[in-house]
Amino acid sequence: MTNGTVLHVAFPSHGGVGRVVADLAGAQVASGWNVAVASPKGPLTTWLHPRAAHHDWEATRSPGLTLRDEVRRLRRILTVVEPDVVHLHSSKAGLAGRLALRRSRPTVFQPHAWSFLAAAGPLATAARLWEQTAARWADVIIHVSAAERQIGEAAGIAPRRWALVANGVDLQHFQPSDRAQARQRLGLADAPLVVCAGRICRQKGQDLLVSIWPTVRAEVPTATLSLVGRAEEALPDLPAGVIVRPETDDPRDWYAAADLLVAPSRWEAGLPLVAREAMACDCSVLLADLDVVRDDFPADAGALVPVDDAMAWTEALLSRLRNPAQAHAEGGFGHRHAQSHFDIAMTSSAVDAVYRSLLDGRTA
Repeated sequence: MTNGTVLHVAFPSHGGVGRVVADLAGAQVASGWNVAVASPKGPLTTWLHPRAAHHDWEATRSPGLTLRDEVRRLRRILTVVEPDVVHLHSSKAGLAGRLALRRSRPTVFQPHAWSFLAAAGPLATAARLWEQTAARWADVIIHVSAAERQIGEAAGIAPRRWALVANGVDLQHFQPSDRAQARQRLGLADAPLVVCAGRICRQKGQDLLVSIWPTVRAEVPTATLSLVGRAEEALPDLPAGVIVRPETDDPRDWYAAADLLVAPSRWEAGLPLVAREAMACDCSVLLADLDVVRDDFPADAGALVPVDDAMAWTEALLSRLRNPAQAHAEGGFGHRHAQSHFDIAMTSSAVDAVYRSLLDGRTA
């Protein structure tokens, strides 16, 4: 028996957004929803549950001359799917989706980090004005942290309704595994390993790690920093001990292999998905001390480090590389916390409640 049809519209189709959509779609299929996903081709298409239908929706990251065609293509998909609820993921899907729908169907928008945080000057102003205007074309805006809502409200965004739904992970998929075997599969030496997984761009802060790595290596000469992700922006010249590996559809070996998972992001929507996954896999985590992260991060699972503070990041890394027992204990605490707080089933149930309230309200 189906609960109805939900269409997820996602851009991009890789990284955290792709994984959130894939995990949520799988949980919704299991709970009786008829699920369809519209996105560009990418890892998301391989992650999807076999009973979740995929519709190719070609789009580009930036708004521009392609937007008109993106809206037209999305309207065709809407006609084919005839969804009861549409769930728009990230700023580009939120832009095209709300222009295509204009609340003609129950509409949920999930920013996955506000678009204006990635911009400056007139572009940031335009992004804020758009979000203020487009809020009326969403029945609900889902935020993954209290601070994400506060940022939106401070920018003048006032939707009909806010809903707090933290991201979850598939705890059956992300579990602890043998470190030595993972390193062997990845072709890595048995030496201290720090992993930063995610898009390689200014937002994610890999340039900070590269800049401090010579200092780290001077104290721990065998340590390696692995940047795992899609390169969207150029990095400075890489010093000794830094390697770059392409984005992977399955990062579990990297979480198992790592002594530390680091995410020095300059902005996020909430606790990064890679941190939730790494904690589930028993890995210590160092994160940038952002307002959106603090509520969901347990201190004993690693540390929050001041944003762009090179000295603080160096000290946090060296403390754990010199004392592997500390990182091991943090990984164990993070794993236990993930088991009780990060289950995708809880996320799916919360989103399900949002959908049902919309459908009940529209038919009342």
